[in-house]
Parts: sequence; C-alpha cells; structure tokens
Amino acid sequence: MYAREAFTNEDISILSRFFTNTDLPVFAIVNLPEIVKGAMFARYSRTHKSLRRLFLDEFYEQPEIGIQSIADQVGDGEQGIGRAEKLYETVFVEYGDDSVAQLGGAHVACEQASAILTKVLERGRLAAYLEQSTRYIYYDVKLKDADGTSKFRYQTPPEIAQGPLADRYLDTMDRLFESYSSVVRALTSYFQTRFPQGTRETRGAYRSATRARACDTARGLLPASTTSNLGIFATGQAYEALLMRMNASPLAEAHDYSEMMLVELRKVIAGFLSRVDVEDRGVAWSGYFRDVDRRMDEIVSVDTTLDGARDFDLERDEVRLLDYDPDAEIRLVAAALYPYSNRSEEDLLKSAIEMSDQERRNVLSTYVGDRSNRRHKPGRGMERIYYRFDVLSDFGSFRDLQRHRMMTIDWQRLTPIHGYSTPPEIEDVGGDVATRWHDAMSEMSALYSDVQKEHGADVAQYVVPFGYRIRYNIQMNARQAFHMLELRTGASGHSDYRRICLKMHALIRDQAGHAVIADAMKYVDAKDYGLGRLSSELRQSQRRQPTLFDL
Repeated sequence: MYAREAFTNEDISILSRFFTNTDLPVFAIVNLPEIVKGAMFARYSRTHKSLRRLFLDEFYEQPEIGIQSIADQVGDGEQGIGRAEKLYETVFVEYGDDSVAQLGGAHVACEQASAILTKVLERGRLAAYLEQSTRYIYYDVKLKDADGTSKFRYQTPPEIAQGPLADRYLDTMDRLFESYSSVVRALTSYFQTRFPQGTRETRGAYRSATRARACDTARGLLPASTTSNLGIFATGQAYEALLMRMNASPLAEAHDYSEMMLVELRKVIAGFLSRVDVEDRGVAWSGYFRDVDRRMDEIVSVDTTLDGARDFDLERDEVRLLDYDPDAEIRLVAAALYPYSNRSEEDLLKSAIEMSDQERRNVLSTYVGDRSNRRHKPGRGMERIYYRFDVLSDFGSFRDLQRHRMMTIDWQRLTPIHGYSTPPEIEDVGGDVATRWHDAMSEMSALYSDVQKEHGADVAQYVVPFGYRIRYNIQMNARQAFHMLELRTGASGHSDYRRICLKMHALIRDQAGHAVIADAMKYVDAKDYGLGRLSSELRQSQRRQPTLFDL
C-alpha cells in the first residue's frame, strides 16, 4: 500500500541514528536539536523528497549544522531513549498522567497520507502541523518504490483495494492524474505568456511564481485520495487524543496509520501513550466516539447520493453570517477597558452604554493601536466578540482554512452533490484543458456513485476532486478574524479562499454593522493580483545567494 524508498546500507546506517525506522511511512526523529527538526519540517513542505531523503541530501553533510559531530556522540540510541523513558514513567506515575503528558513531545513525519486522512491528523488544536503544499510541486511526479515501480501520488484505501471496484478505481485515478499533468503543464505555459518575466525578477523567482499560479489553478483536479507528507510536533497528551480519534474513524486508512504511529511514538515517548490500547481506557474512549457518530448518522439519515443534490445560490450561500452580537462594539469597549481598570465588567458595560459613539470609537481606536503590520494583533478583549459563518466552498479552500485550528470549525462529508468550481483561467485557455477539466469531474462523480453504493459515503470521499464543494461552518472571535482574514487575503493567497475571506470581512462590516472592528482590520487586502506569489519569491531570492537556477 505504501511505496518503500530505496536506501543504501550506508544511508541506513546514518538514518538509523536519527529516525526510528528506515522503511515505513511513519517515523519519529531522534537525537537532533529542536531547531534542526523545525528547519527540516519547514523545508519538507516545499519538496518532493521524503524527510529521510531530505535529511541525507540537504542536512547531514552541512558542517554549519554539525549533525556529523552529533552522530559521533550518539552511542547506543535505544539505551539513551530507554533511560529517558524510565525517568518519564517515574514522573508520569508520581504526578499524574494528564498534566505530565503535556510536558513531553515528539516530532513525527507522516508520509503518503491521503488528503482525507490529513484532515483527521490536523483536527487537534494543541499541536503544530506543516503539510506538503499543492502549490510548490507538480503532483504528476510519481512516487518510486524500491522495487523499481512507480505510481501517481494517490492512496488506494484498503476497503476499495479489497473490493470489486479496485481495478476501475486504479484506472480512473491514473487517468485523472494524467489529466492533471496535461492541465498543469498547459497552465504553466499560459501564465508565462500572460505574465512575461520582467527585468527585476530572477529566473528562479519567476519560474516559482508561475508554477505556483499554475498549481493553484490546477489543484481542483486532484482527488481527495492525493497523498501528502505531513510533519507534526505535539505533546504526549495531544497524540493520545489524536490516536483515539483515529481508532474511532470509519476509515481503514486511519486505523492502519494509528497503529503505525503508536509503534513509533512508543519508541520515543512511550510513557505518555500507555492508555491508548487499554481496554477500559483508550479502547472504551474510541468506542464512545464511534457510538456517538453511528447514532447521529441514524438520526440524520443524510441522502449522500447525487439524487440528494439541492439547488443553491452560490453568491448567497458561499459565505453566510449566521450569528453575531449586535451589541458587540459596546461589549468590546468594556472588555478593552477591563484589564486597565479595577471595576467590574458590569460597571464598565454601564459606562460603555452611556458613552457617545465618538467616545466608544476613541476607546476602540486606542485599544487597536497603531498597527504597522498584520502581526500586530489587538488584545484579548477582541475575543469577547464572535462571528459564526456557514461556508460552501471548494475542498481545496477548505483544506487551507481548516488549518486555523484556534477557531471552531466543523465540516460535512465530501461529496459531489454541491457541484464543482472551475477557475476562470481554465475557460480562458479552453480547448483540451477545459475539456479535460469537465470530463474528469464528470467521471469522478460517476465513480463516486458506485463507490458510495459499494463501500459507503465515508470511503467514497477518496474519489472526489478538490474542485468539488464541501459545506462547513466556522465560529471565531474577532481576534482570530484579524489573523485569518488579513493573512488569507494577502497577495500570495489562493484566489478562492481570498474571495471567501473578503466576503467574511464585508459581512462583519455590513450585515453585523461592526464597521469599527472591520475597519481596524487594515491589512485585509482586496486588490487583484496577477502572479500573487511573485513578490514573495522575489524577497526570498534577494535574501539568498544566486544559484544556477536563478541565472
């Protein structure tokens, strides 16, 4: 099910000192400084390489990092880990599991995980994730197995692999990736023609920007089975919660991955994960989640077939503001004053009510302060105000917005029933590009229907391309809105989620009537950009030494 990377005996000798295995897609990193692990994960998101190959090619022989000197001091790694584990277990037993489980963590690389599984892996709030981006690499570059075979970057879920649709699934997925390859390459040429290289851009920055724009536009063809590499850093407590959620999943891929993760995590933080597979603890906890999901499905009885599709107005339904506090700005004045006062919030509310509109604006303007960049966030008083949105967007945009885990977000199953979006550039290019796009969407919709009948709606999600729409809701406070709306409307943002965030901002200002709050989000950017990534790529190229790629 997973491609096994080929390493030489010398490679394995090196890797075994820094990774908990050399042949599985889930492994932990050991015996390296935290700063090196973070740098590796940062580079990880922008390369085709696996983490272990990246380590060998770009980190191990760098003298300024000093990894070889670290390697010379690493004796029996298992003994060292064992000594540390005994200490953890002593503290674990003496001081209680939940609090101590927050004090130890691990870096884990999760490779060849489907886009469906990555949303399971990234659901927890108290963890750090860095996922391979569909923007920086062409996904038609195949994965090579150690036996010399190669395949496109998609996962075949065990349910389908063992069922009657296996051959059709593989054939259809291969055709889909061939269509993606043709479309993304044609779009690269299209953007290079539409936006010729200027005199200020290096060749490398220009090529990166046009590739990013082409990949952004073509990503709608990628299916939810598309594999991704994901780096995670989390505490023992966060991993415990994640594994129990994965064990409750209806998907075999999640169960298989959970087993591999538990094995690898127990090599580095075993004491924190002792409850996961205990019958009356973790097993019972997973059973509770599974039982709730089953009972709720019985209540709702959702029609997941294409016959269940309903008409909708995309202009109205793409982003809807469902709930907000009409007196938010008055409450915000009281919340802003609270940490600077010795009065109760009730008294401060009375004072805020008695203020004139101009007085309230002055308080809020002072509280927001002179923000010289978007990273200057107003204080926690902004968390007193909330907004709840219902969103109907393409799955690709959902994947990006779901990463803002400090807000409350929940989503429905991915299906074709809400239709798919087509970037205007696809129609502009027309011809074979547009034909491939629409034909592929139709073919995957037909495959979805048959997989859904054979294996159910959960497994059928794997065949749905990113371009199809998914419904989800988002509840966030005003402080989180500053962060997300200003970040995701930036010049380098994908056009689809930029549009969604701009609509959210307009609804906060116009429907909620919170003009003071909306206007304080001064870095929400509504400009139209051509090669959105170009300015970012130029800044990076100016910071680094020129290479042959830039000449």
